[in-house]
Amino acid sequence: MAVTWQTSTLPHGLRVVTTPVPTTQAAAVSLFVGAGSRSEPQRLNGITHFLEHMIFKGTERRPRATMIAEEIEGAGGTLNAYTNKEFTCYWNVTPYDRLETAIDITADMLLHSTLAQEEIDRERTVVQQELKRNHDNPGSWTSRLLGVAVYGEQPCGWDVGGSVELVEAMERPDFVSHMGDWYLGPNMVLSVAGNCTHEQVLELAEPRFAEVAGGAVPAVTPYDAAIAGPRVSVDSRDIDQCSVMLGMPLFGRDDPRRYALRLLNDVLGSGMSSRLFTEVRERRGLAYSVHSGYGYLADAGVFTIAAGVERDKLGETIGVCLDEIGRLADEPVPEDELRRAKDHAIGRFRLSLETAFSLGQRHGEQLLARGEIETIDEFAARLEAVDAGQIRAVAQDVFVNERLHCAAVGPSLDEDEIANALDR
Repeated sequence: MAVTWQTSTLPHGLRVVTTPVPTTQAAAVSLFVGAGSRSEPQRLNGITHFLEHMIFKGTERRPRATMIAEEIEGAGGTLNAYTNKEFTCYWNVTPYDRLETAIDITADMLLHSTLAQEEIDRERTVVQQELKRNHDNPGSWTSRLLGVAVYGEQPCGWDVGGSVELVEAMERPDFVSHMGDWYLGPNMVLSVAGNCTHEQVLELAEPRFAEVAGGAVPAVTPYDAAIAGPRVSVDSRDIDQCSVMLGMPLFGRDDPRRYALRLLNDVLGSGMSSRLFTEVRERRGLAYSVHSGYGYLADAGVFTIAAGVERDKLGETIGVCLDEIGRLADEPVPEDELRRAKDHAIGRFRLSLETAFSLGQRHGEQLLARGEIETIDEFAARLEAVDAGQIRAVAQDVFVNERLHCAAVGPSLDEDEIANALDR
C-alpha cells in the first residue's frame, strides 16, 4: 500500500503534514523547529539543547513537569525530544483517541512554557551531567573529537550540547531571546502520522498554534571548507580498548550523489556482510565492532568509519580500513555485490518506516529541511538507478587522504603513530 500525505500552511507560516495510517492504534505527533547548534552565537553554544530540556519543565496551564508527562504517559503514551546541529524535534506517541491531548500538550509546551529561572537553575545541573556522561563514554567522546577535527572551529563544528562552562552562564533572557529569533512559524513543521485525518489534525492544530509568531528566519553561518581542525585528535585514558574513528568531509544533504553514497556505505560498512565487517572482524579478528556511516547538514557532511580495538592493533586496523576505502576508489563494485547492496539498502529503508512514528519523523524532517517529501518508491528507484561507476566516482571524491581525519580515545595514544598510519 502506498504511503500518502497531505500538507497545509497555517497563516503564520507553520506547515502541517499528516500521514494517515488507518490500521494503526497510534497517533504520533512531531514538532520540528529549524534551530540547532548552528543557530547559536559562540557564547550561547548549547542553548538550543538546554532549551529543549526547559520546554518540558512547565507551562502556565501545566506548571509542573510531572503534569506534562502524566497526561501522555497516563494514556499509555511516550514523549521526548532531541536536538542536533540544525533542528530540534519535540515528539509524543499516544493512542489515536488521545490525539487532541497530544496536540494540545505540544502547542502548550511550545507557546506557554514559563522558563522559570528556578527551573533553569535546577535543570542546568542535569544538562551538565549529560555533557559529563558523554565525555566519559569513549565512543561518544571520539565522535565529538572527530566532529571538531573535520569541521574545525566554526558553528557546524561546535558541540550540540555546548560545554559545562557555557551552560553555567545561561540565564532566562538568553532563552527568551533565542526562542524569539528561531521559534517562528515559517521555521516549524507539525508532522502527525497515524490513525487520523488531515482535516482532524487541522481542526485541532489551528486554534492551538494561533499564537505562533511569523517573521523572517535568520540565516546560519555557511560551512567553510577551508576551516578544519587537527588531522589527529586523541584523548589518552587508562581503559582497556581504543575507540577510533576516521572521518572525511562530505557534500550537503541535497547533493545528487547522495544515492551513490548510500550504496557505497552499504558495501563498505553497513551490516555483517559488509567489507569492513568481513575483513576487520571475520578474517583478521581485529575488532568486535566496526562500521561506517555518514551524516548530512544542509551544506556539508561527514563520512565516518568507527571501530573498537586493542591498543596494539590500532595501527593495523587503521591500515585495513584505508585499504578498503582505497579499493572502492580504485575498483568498481562487482555487479553481484552491488545487487546485494541495493537489496539490503532498499529493504532496510522500507522496514525502517513500519511505524506511524517513523513515517511522521521522516515526513516532518524532509518538509523542514528540503521543503518537499520524497516518496518511498522515488527513493528506492533512485537507489536502483545507481551504477558501479557512480559509486567509484563518489569514493574518489570523498576518500582524499589530505582531507582524512582521525580521532581516538584509549590507553597510551601517540598522535605521530596515528598520523603515520594515515599517511602510509
